[in-house]
Amino acid sequence: MLLQDLRSRILDTVLGSHDAVDLLLTSLLARGHALVTGAPGIGKTTLAQTLASLVGGTYRRIQFTPDLLPSDILGYQLYRPGNGEFEFIEGPVFANLLLADEINRASPRTQSSLLEAMNERQVTVDGTTRLLPDPFLVVATQNDTSSTGTFPLPEPQLDRFLLSIPMALPDDQTQLLILRHHASEITRPTPSPLLPLEALRELQRQSASVQVSDTLQRYLLSLCQAVRSLVGTEHAVSTRATLALQKAAQASAILDEQNAVHPDHVQKVFPHVLRHRLLTEDSPDPAHLLASALEQTPVP
Repeated sequence: MLLQDLRSRILDTVLGSHDAVDLLLTSLLARGHALVTGAPGIGKTTLAQTLASLVGGTYRRIQFTPDLLPSDILGYQLYRPGNGEFEFIEGPVFANLLLADEINRASPRTQSSLLEAMNERQVTVDGTTRLLPDPFLVVATQNDTSSTGTFPLPEPQLDRFLLSIPMALPDDQTQLLILRHHASEITRPTPSPLLPLEALRELQRQSASVQVSDTLQRYLLSLCQAVRSLVGTEHAVSTRATLALQKAAQASAILDEQNAVHPDHVQKVFPHVLRHRLLTEDSPDPAHLLASALEQTPVP
């Protein structure tokens, strides 16, 4: 299957990252955006770049810094004295895959410039709305070991990411394989695209049409309600988050070569759909809370 070939090709480059690769492919199939978190130097950027090289379409990378402006992302109007007219210069957001590297190093104003693009797949500059390419995927990276010089992502921004994808230091054996992989000075050729855009669109259409039974939808809602009860507020899980959980479960089923969603698909993506939506400056990692919600919710 094409998806399995794609998964294998990514794993050949990003060694020891099976879960991260599956979650990123889940985001791709579900037409959702991904937030990749972890310590510096463990392959977050390489993961996104490898996916981009294997999928047809355009790819752009933005290094987020404190002096980055919204126009550096969205584009701007340039006056042409020759004809006395303004010409719109597209920003890097006009791509099929946008890598927002270290997104939390930009100011809140610059971060928020992506809100419309991520939610509605369009941008508005100087009163004119322009559609973004289809498909459009934002993969953002964020270092989680240091807060120096960073601006925490606001809740509305976090809520627009379908999944958060944690990456950790590989085990010793995998690190040894990585050393051997990079020991040669021979320049490796850039991999050729494996998944054309039209094939990707078809897979995304299939993902959106995967059957979700009434029983599974009730299970999904029960999980979200369990989180609300544990947190102590009805606003802990938004409607967007509930929809994201269903979309991610459908994509997980496609990746698993199934034509219907099963409880294990929901359970696999549940922590990654909810984790970043529950993170706040004054609360710890909600992993234990999410594990409790899974444990106390009856499986159909």
